Amino acid sequence: MADPKGFLSTPRQEWPRRPVEERVRDWDEVYVPGALLPIISKQADRCMDCGVPFCHQACPLGNLIPEWNDLVSREDWRAASDRLHATNNFPEFTGRLCPAPCEAGCVLAINQPAVTIKNVECAIADRAWEEGFAPPRPPDRLSGRTVAVIGSGPTGLAAAQQLTRAGHTVAVYEKDDRLGGLMRYGIPEFKMEKRHLERRLEQMRAEGTKFRTSMAVGRDIGAAELRARHDALVIATGATAWRELDVSGRELAGVHQAMEYLPLANRVCEGDLEVSPLSAAGRHVVIVGGGDTGADCLGTAVREGAASVTQLDIYAQPGAERDEDAEPWPTYPKVYRLSAAHQEAGELRTAPAADADARLFAASTLRFTGDEDGHVRELHLVEVDAGRRPLPGTERTLPADLVLLALGFSGPDRGDGLIDQLGIGLAPRGTIVRDSDFATNVPGVFVAGDAARGQSLIVWAIAEGRAVAAAVDRRLTGSSRLPAPIGPYDRPMTV
Repeated sequence: MADPKGFLSTPRQEWPRRPVEERVRDWDEVYVPGALLPIISKQADRCMDCGVPFCHQACPLGNLIPEWNDLVSREDWRAASDRLHATNNFPEFTGRLCPAPCEAGCVLAINQPAVTIKNVECAIADRAWEEGFAPPRPPDRLSGRTVAVIGSGPTGLAAAQQLTRAGHTVAVYEKDDRLGGLMRYGIPEFKMEKRHLERRLEQMRAEGTKFRTSMAVGRDIGAAELRARHDALVIATGATAWRELDVSGRELAGVHQAMEYLPLANRVCEGDLEVSPLSAAGRHVVIVGGGDTGADCLGTAVREGAASVTQLDIYAQPGAERDEDAEPWPTYPKVYRLSAAHQEAGELRTAPAADADARLFAASTLRFTGDEDGHVRELHLVEVDAGRRPLPGTERTLPADLVLLALGFSGPDRGDGLIDQLGIGLAPRGTIVRDSDFATNVPGVFVAGDAARGQSLIVWAIAEGRAVAAAVDRRLTGSSRLPAPIGPYDRPMTV
């Protein structure tokens, strides 16, 4: 610990965001470029070097947080990068996209603002690339074993990189035309510029990982054929089967799933399209769902020039402070958080009738109504109590030319035929069944990430990728030196 009184003398200071009026006119990341490094060493100084650091327990990756905080406070960036990459393949992703359960578990957070762990992580990762501390690490020799990884999201990429570095010949199969999964076409550019993704992919290519894009396993190549070609197969397709909203008017034109809308906006940023076919420009937009995907739709619609944007959350507005009885430290609490997108919508008043920023809390959709051409024009909603029961006399309508459903995902999509062709067992909730070694009921076929765990955070996805790589390596060689940060049945801390 560089400064034993750092947490007493230095207040929490986060990476500043660019002014709202400036950033909503472009798709660049929302943070002020270069504004993190001048403040980050003092922020790392706030780490208490706890004897029992619960930030370790709150993060499934097992990040060595007090160690790299100390190294950053001393500005030893090379050593900090080594500590960070020892547990996390892609810290520049998690430093931008993870909601930071580690900060909720920070001991300092018991009675003070937590250490800005996420910002420190991002600063180390970015500095590592600038200084050349993250070179490709190809294996010294090859094992002669081959592995196919299906899916190039964070789980698939982490598994592929670990297995490649262990000496196996790895090919990643991705159904889209570009790599990255939801990081590519689901995460908006303003949350993570895709140059960060491209940089890691180039590193992986240099290490020897092979990539096959526009290859939907089960459709473009038979699943059984792929299994026969390789010594092991890892399914890391994610949970992409979206949840539906079964209400009257769902069939109207203009009602779309969030993951129909977001990829098109990302393709505009990629240069594939000049304008999105589902652009929110000039439209009254209502987003059904209060989670991160809904916030991504919100920020995207604001940048596209929507006439208004409202987000519906079926839960009541949470308080500003942790409920110590229901969600005691160090669990991740449900508190009122203001994402960059909500800050933008609030300042621009995109939804004048909303409770806070652009959100209507404790709101449930009753039905949609449309015009004579069959296009949605209004959303009818009602307020609900804590049990989601409608409250009499609270029904109201919102103008809606474009409705986006952001209700989460139930499990892997079966449309390509991968699961059925291999005869893989599914749990009642739609996820893939696996044993304690991440193995499915089909010999040589493993599964990791949201496809088996269900919808989760990026840190869990990467941890799953690292853990399944160790399991596959052990199955192929009899033993493994690869780290396995979690087991398939581990879950976040809860009461």
